[in-house]
Amino acid sequence: MAPAPTIEFTRVPPAVEGGSDTLDVIEGRAKGADPDSQIVLYVRTSKWWVQPLVDQPFTELRPDSAWTNSTHLGTDYAALLVKSGFHPAPALDELPAPSGDIVAAARVRGSAPAMAVTKTLSFSGYEWRIRTAPSDRGGKNDYDASNAWTDGSGALHLRLAKRGNDWTSSEVALTRNLGYGTYSFAVREAAQLDPAAVFSIFTYDYAGNDPNHREMDIEVSRWGDPGIENAQYVLQPFYVPENVSRFQAPAGVLTYSFHWEPGRITFATAQGTISDRSARLVGQHVFTSGVPTPGAESVRLSVYVFRAAKQTLQKGGEVVVEKFEYLP
Repeated sequence: MAPAPTIEFTRVPPAVEGGSDTLDVIEGRAKGADPDSQIVLYVRTSKWWVQPLVDQPFTELRPDSAWTNSTHLGTDYAALLVKSGFHPAPALDELPAPSGDIVAAARVRGSAPAMAVTKTLSFSGYEWRIRTAPSDRGGKNDYDASNAWTDGSGALHLRLAKRGNDWTSSEVALTRNLGYGTYSFAVREAAQLDPAAVFSIFTYDYAGNDPNHREMDIEVSRWGDPGIENAQYVLQPFYVPENVSRFQAPAGVLTYSFHWEPGRITFATAQGTISDRSARLVGQHVFTSGVPTPGAESVRLSVYVFRAAKQTLQKGGEVVVEKFEYLP
């Protein structure tokens, strides 16, 4: 007889009393789970609340039975392994025991702040999570927390740095989901990156009910080809030709922005800072098909290596983001 399925946590957010608007990453593995099973996450504040959102309650299992999602912070965290067709309650006074469509259940106390995996920094009045886990974005990339910092003026620095015979990347993610509105970033140095380096401003949602993870991108890169334009706007999936619009980003300080509204996203790039309302546009594109709705996405800033480049990375680099502004 096969052993009963079980759930284990491999990454647990910190314990926070009273709840929080902050999102963090929670991860685990479901041993012995059927392929069509799903995870339902809960966080405890005054009650147990389904995560990450009431209308986004399911977390998909990957082929290796691991799972990842975002959760708001609380004192305790729980995961239910459920059968297809299960309808989770938005809030619970007590967690249910395994029965019927609930195959397995597990709960864990939030980690002590001093032992928390997450490292954060403050930039433009917001808290940002610093990536340390590897990623397959651009090919296999390792991330080092020391590659992301703010200086005395409050500007954010993201760099590629040499470690041994390879390079380490950098990424920060907003710890809140802001939804529709206008996102603006005043950036310098990005246009001068090595052709095999990428600076990306993008949204991403860990939850599995959107196959493209609510991803929308502003990417500054020549993808290893010095002869092509160095920037693009992307609405995922990128392999649909109509979802990519390339343009040339000049040197100097540029404000990259996107205005996200129902059924429409407008990307724009202008010379100068966010406050320079007379700045000259150097790129603009509007997408009206396949635009995602808000969920538990967060906006992210990343500098990484494009591993498939014909001309491999020759030198490190650094991007400075002077300011971020969000207007609902």
